[in-house]
Amino acid sequence: MVNRVIVGAHYGLRGWIVQRVSAVLITLYVLLWLGILVVARPADFTQWRALFSGQAMKIVTWLFLVSLLLHSWVGMRDILMDYAKPTSVRFALEVLVVVLLVAWGGWAMQILWSL
Repeated sequence: MVNRVIVGAHYGLRGWIVQRVSAVLITLYVLLWLGILVVARPADFTQWRALFSGQAMKIVTWLFLVSLLLHSWVGMRDILMDYAKPTSVRFALEVLVVVLLVAWGGWAMQILWSL
């Protein structure tokens, strides 16, 4: 008989869905950028700034950044769950990753909305 050992709070399906949805959003944003670069061809700072001056572009970019941060979190969490064996070390590394991701997200939001 096999004993099932349940670890964590059942992150499997939720993490899988977050990973897939965020990957789709990241892909759509990259395709949007490719379209912008082909059609608009911003050449200097004023054109780039004008591109990000609209609220829609800021929101789409923010959704991309949130997707990227969530995608990074799920990936790092899975890596740490697999390879950081002492629970205390894994927990400390997870906290470090969360702090860094939140700081980068806040920094990105500050840059994005200061334009």
